Amino acid sequence: MAENPFAAFTPKKEWLVCVDSDGCAMDTMDSKHHQAFCPELVRVYGLEEYDEIITPYWMQVNLYSRTRGINRFKGLAATLRMLAGRGVQVPHADELCDWVDNAPKLSNPALEEAIANGGGEGLRQALEWSRAVNAAIVRMGDDSRPFPGARDALAAIHPQTDTAVVSSANGEAIAEEWTRHGLIEHMDIALGQDAGTKEACLVALTAKGYAPGHVLMVGDALGDLAAAQHANALFYPILVGKEKESWDRLVNEALPRFLAGTYAGEYQEQMLAAQREILR
Repeated sequence: MAENPFAAFTPKKEWLVCVDSDGCAMDTMDSKHHQAFCPELVRVYGLEEYDEIITPYWMQVNLYSRTRGINRFKGLAATLRMLAGRGVQVPHADELCDWVDNAPKLSNPALEEAIANGGGEGLRQALEWSRAVNAAIVRMGDDSRPFPGARDALAAIHPQTDTAVVSSANGEAIAEEWTRHGLIEHMDIALGQDAGTKEACLVALTAKGYAPGHVLMVGDALGDLAAAQHANALFYPILVGKEKESWDRLVNEALPRFLAGTYAGEYQEQMLAAQREILR
């Protein structure tokens, strides 16, 4: 990957729509967490005897609460801290938690760099887990699919705005899934975890010259909302369990408001209230 993944992106339109991948455009979150993230955590860290408390905790943190869509390493650190709170001390967990709290980027390349600069077993084990997750996702095969309405919505949005994938998922997995399902042709740039945090990516894209109110982030998690707010972008939620309805509303109702400059304010607050009702 180029050192600066944003260098080749040049705005062509006045508006930009950014879209999250897992759990938003792609119906992949449940299967990936049940078949890859959580089982590999238990295996790599040798925590089989605690599986009954780890699995429900992991699913709650990553799928069914306000932290839905959290970065994988933040989810890992949260789980290790939960175990410590229950008296289960995972060796070298403190090193990983400290890195998560202080590193500017949370990704495999960032971990590799930290290890090369003297990082210890806590970082090496986290990297082993993350790589094992990626391999498990590959072994899952063609389990991913776009949510109903997502492909048609992106096809309708792209002629009217610049478009970008902004996700904390693995960049290679995004490219493969979005290409395989015919979504990538509707995007101008695809940014995964190796490009930086969602906040950093949105800030970098916004800095390309879009006017205030001309950048909209589409996501399913409150972390996506926080990233949008950090970059002074607008936010539209894809509601968990109501994905088709959400994508249809985006094209038929929210996008026209966005392009007309009437999305911010009361209408956006109505959308955010609906998301907060689901992710408590």
